[in-house]
Amino acid sequence: MSTFTELVDLAAARLGGAVLLANDEFFAPKEALLKATPAEWREGEYTDHGKWMDGWETRRRRTPGYDWCIVRLGLPGIIHGVVVDTSFFRGNYPESCALEATVVEGTPATEDVADEKKTRWRSILTQSPLKGDSKNEFGIHGMPRATHLRFSIFPDGGVARLRVYGEPTFDASRVRSGSELDLAALENGGLVVACSDMFFGHRHNLVMPGRSTHMGDGWETKRRRAPGHDWIIVRLAQRGMLHRLEIDTDHFKGNAPATCMVETLDSPSDAKSTVAPTGKWQTLLRQSALQPDARHRFDELLHDNRATHARLSIYPDGGVARLRLYGTLA
Repeated sequence: MSTFTELVDLAAARLGGAVLLANDEFFAPKEALLKATPAEWREGEYTDHGKWMDGWETRRRRTPGYDWCIVRLGLPGIIHGVVVDTSFFRGNYPESCALEATVVEGTPATEDVADEKKTRWRSILTQSPLKGDSKNEFGIHGMPRATHLRFSIFPDGGVARLRVYGEPTFDASRVRSGSELDLAALENGGLVVACSDMFFGHRHNLVMPGRSTHMGDGWETKRRRAPGHDWIIVRLAQRGMLHRLEIDTDHFKGNAPATCMVETLDSPSDAKSTVAPTGKWQTLLRQSALQPDARHRFDELLHDNRATHARLSIYPDGGVARLRLYGTLA
């Protein structure tokens, strides 16, 4: 599997991603393209328009041209790769696809985004062949930041899911000088770059917006049968000073960690990297007890030094729903 698929799906509906417009969606609706769940097959189920399909599917084209849709990313960011999933589309998938991207500030009307006189699109994936009933992976290079995509399929057909993997970017215009913000939050540009294990719950869940919805919506490791402990590293949205922390074990009742510790690292050279940094860690929160299914707040920290990364260690293993690292920009 490609490395880029370990990053965040910037188009995810739970982050605010949406398919704003499609030139055609006769057989299956455009909204299904970003559904969080894997595509499914329903044997023998039909609608008034034909076979029920879990994805976006256009009618058979009888005139020159191609079909397209416009996607608003849930989080503006740098795109590293996409997966065009044609699961269960076997005799009705597109021959090829292409992607263009743009940066649109604010929340303009959908018609304005689609208007080529008002929006300048840049190709990030030239027309590329697709396989049916497959997860087609394409690496993306050279797009510094994007807020919207135009996804084109040639000449017509169906796509089950579109995943847009990348790293969210920090938006300085949203932050008042000296104001406090969650420097770990995905929506601010924070990113989990490494962890010791994520057998039961993905590492990116730890910095998702809002509180967790269930136990699977957090970060959870397997049961440790050897000495040691589990850990996770967050690249902060921007270099800053941390003033208070929140560690939420919501929904983790019989599998919360016994204790935790938080350390920081200041490594400006790694501030844009998507891998674990190197350097000497400083203890920010000494090893402290955690309670199951509880929201823990810590404001008595050992220092307020500048940091680019934070490491949460849990002892010996278990699950944490959310990590909040509040501070100000350096």
